[in-house]
Amino acid sequence: MSFPSTRLRRLRRTEALRRLTRETRLSRDDLVLPLFAVEGRGVREPVASMPGVHRFSIDQLADEAKAVADLGIPAVILFGVPAAKDARGSGADAADGIAQRAVEAVRRAAPDLCVVTDVCLCEYTDHGHCGLVEDGEVRNDPSLARLAAAAVSHARAGAHVVAPSDMMDGRVGAIRAALDAASFADVAILAYAAKFASAYYGPFREAAESAPAFGDRRGYQLDPPNRREALREMRLDLEEGADVLMVKPALPYLDVLADARRELEAPLAAYHVSGEYAMIHAAAERGWLDGPRAIEEALLAIKRAGADWILTYAAKDVARALRA
Repeated sequence: MSFPSTRLRRLRRTEALRRLTRETRLSRDDLVLPLFAVEGRGVREPVASMPGVHRFSIDQLADEAKAVADLGIPAVILFGVPAAKDARGSGADAADGIAQRAVEAVRRAAPDLCVVTDVCLCEYTDHGHCGLVEDGEVRNDPSLARLAAAAVSHARAGAHVVAPSDMMDGRVGAIRAALDAASFADVAILAYAAKFASAYYGPFREAAESAPAFGDRRGYQLDPPNRREALREMRLDLEEGADVLMVKPALPYLDVLADARRELEAPLAAYHVSGEYAMIHAAAERGWLDGPRAIEEALLAIKRAGADWILTYAAKDVARALRA
């Protein structure tokens, strides 16, 4: 039927009607909060380029984990920022490393939180690349054992989920084999399966102190124009044993996320990355838009495109708003 018999505005007239006909709903259950752990005591250091985001020493991280759990957020993803770095990223799999101690502290402070750990070498290497460097090149196959060792060390510390973000070929299979061999068959893998070489990572690199000392990461992260290749990466990670697949960044790649939702049955995550978060805050500070509404709209778009998990620095603010 057509106008005037069909008037779609009828169901938009009131907030109650809009709630009754809402197709996509954002929930606290969708949220994963990224947290940065640093050395020291009593450290709660603001990240200048990400308003509201801090770097925490282990003692402060435990308090933050309790606050996150109290808000009903189900999971955090931990990034360790070590005091010392070397070419091999030795701190990545150290039993007493910053990420490992962070996992233990969060598990003690908030036993019901799901603890996810970022598995990469970039925070731990003095060159800032995600794999081992030989003769000025990031080498794929030699990096796999280091990544697998880091994942096992995180599992040993108590991680429920390990999340390889390096984009080395074959790393999901190597990590799955290493976890299983070490009796961690129940530890899940959240694969950064479609991670693009994006301009939106700048604030994160400040927080994690992980900017490359030379070159860039375009030789191993996905080329932004490539949509079909992203699906190939995701299928390969599933075949290698990934339990959850991630698209990163989220908003510039909603088409990739929607493709994955149509074609793959696995749970999907999307990372609302530091640059996406920062630019909304920068515009809000200038009065150019309503920050909380813009954040909510961004996360709804990610959910609508097909994400089951949304990694976002706004998780606490959104959880508060949803509980209100």
